[in-house]
Amino acid sequence: MLKQLLARKTNFSNDDSAHGPALRRTLGPWGITALGIGAVIGTGIFVVTGTAAAEHAGPAVLISFVIAAICSGFSALCYAEFATLIPISGSSYSYAYASLGELAAWFIGWNMVAEYGISASAVAASWTGYFTSLLDHMGIHLPVALTEAPLAFTGGHLVATGHLFNLPAVAIVMALTWLCYIGIRESSGLNALMVLVKVGLIVIVVIAGYRYVNPENWHPFIPEAQGDGKYGWSGIMRGAAMVFFAYIGFEATSTAAQECKNPQRDLPFGILFSLVICTVLYLAMAAVLTGLVPYTVLDTSEPVVTAVAAHPELDWLRLIVEIGAMIGLSSVILVMIIAQPRIFMIMARDGMLPKVFGKVHPRYRTPHINTLITGTVIALLAAIFPLDLLANLTSMGTLIAFSAVCAGVLILRHTMPDLPRTFRVPWVWFTCLAGVGSCFALLFSLDWFNWAILGVWTLLGFAIYFLYGRRHSYLRHPAS
Repeated sequence: MLKQLLARKTNFSNDDSAHGPALRRTLGPWGITALGIGAVIGTGIFVVTGTAAAEHAGPAVLISFVIAAICSGFSALCYAEFATLIPISGSSYSYAYASLGELAAWFIGWNMVAEYGISASAVAASWTGYFTSLLDHMGIHLPVALTEAPLAFTGGHLVATGHLFNLPAVAIVMALTWLCYIGIRESSGLNALMVLVKVGLIVIVVIAGYRYVNPENWHPFIPEAQGDGKYGWSGIMRGAAMVFFAYIGFEATSTAAQECKNPQRDLPFGILFSLVICTVLYLAMAAVLTGLVPYTVLDTSEPVVTAVAAHPELDWLRLIVEIGAMIGLSSVILVMIIAQPRIFMIMARDGMLPKVFGKVHPRYRTPHINTLITGTVIALLAAIFPLDLLANLTSMGTLIAFSAVCAGVLILRHTMPDLPRTFRVPWVWFTCLAGVGSCFALLFSLDWFNWAILGVWTLLGFAIYFLYGRRHSYLRHPAS
């Protein structure tokens, strides 16, 4: 029994024509990089930076971003090596299947369902903040009951708010779901355009805002600790775990492996280059935001607008920020809706999910059924749950996946040392162990409520695996 649960998959052909219509290979290195930037630059800059600074790290949120970037960097190097070995769309699920075995692969894949679905929901919830701010700027006011979640996360507990649901978040998710349904070429092209817009916006805000930075707002740089992850070094670590949510996008690039023209070359380039660009932009934006206003006032649904609005000289920038932020956040949702259906598709083709999840549309060449399911679930989560809870849960799933990938590189170096690797992790023992250690350090900085939900989610996942996945796995039942 244990041997079966630890069975590893060794055949990872990227030829999916045996499963019906194949995915369309249209993405080059810059398309992959744009996907990575599209997924990374979003809520991390436009929302989570403010919350992490106000509630946890203060101006030292810059250190939080550096810690999260280092942790992500270790993992990104490991993803880059795996991407050259296993050029299919399963991402860390497939990587775990090759190195840690079937049960671990299911656990990682099941957490990725939460990772991508919940992260897109969190971004959609934050999109609403900028959308309503734009409407308010134009003199249009939506009822609060239709722009706020009916649940809030306060004092470690979910409480009712009396609101109905987050209607704008549902609308943007369903619109982008339709776009992802009709094709990767259309959705990736729009994503590239949105990436150019939001990177340009960030550069404008940094350059314009730098002139009005008050260095006194950076003192004390590390506010005195108040316990329970509020300020001090514990707050910096809690902030790092929160802003880590901002970095998960580079992983989403690996889910587009079967739509890459040359995945062995393009994926490592896209993964690493997008991470470097995004880290520089995050640090610059965080420094400007905490310098424009005291960090304590940044805990809003639109902290960039809050910081800009505090300076009448920057009033011209507010409309640009609101529109640019909406475009930037939309690109994150778009990439997550692209990524999640492809994970379902690979799991179904391994027999771990019903065959219907492995279907590709004969005309659009997209996993259309999975896309509709993903979009619907994301819209429901965004309609009901608050941003802070969604962001923390996303970080947990991502950290678990990253640690598994870092460990997997070491295992495959030992079990299959002769595999051709067009990219190799430098200082492999240090990099992989540091990746695992940093992921666990951030994991254990999160509170008990997130662990409790992760436990319930894991039990549900294992129930599905033992009732269906284990019985239908093609690895052990090739003829099924």
